[in-house]
Amino acid sequence: MITIRPALENDLADLCQCFPIHCQTLREAVQFQTAYLGICDGETAGFAIFDYSFFHLGFLSLLFVLPKYRHRGVASALMHFLELNCTTPKLFTSTNLSNLPMQALLVKRGYVLAGIIHHLDEGDPELVYVKILNNPSFNG
Repeated sequence: MITIRPALENDLADLCQCFPIHCQTLREAVQFQTAYLGICDGETAGFAIFDYSFFHLGFLSLLFVLPKYRHRGVASALMHFLELNCTTPKLFTSTNLSNLPMQALLVKRGYVLAGIIHHLDEGDPELVYVKILNNPSFNG
């Protein structure tokens, strides 16, 4: 069973142990209440960082699932949660051209290519995707 919930201050020790490369980013996201946990069988399996910093539209800036929990629906569950709770009519995200698993997940979830950004990671362009949401409770 996968559950999704906001990450809290008391989650930081576990998060930094599970995701050491993202520790500082996670600290900031928890502080600003933009981090969400994917919990699988009672253990932290992944996280998402989501805010409205991209032209005031929903933006999934980081999604990561631990290798042992991949292909178990954690990433999809995190995205589904964010899509349902997004308060704007569009949700954007991006991934590197080299990240084929994420591209496949985005297409499966109904996202479409919105643009390409060069020179962020030299030789590996960033693909920007958008999903038009049909949520009935938009705040705008």
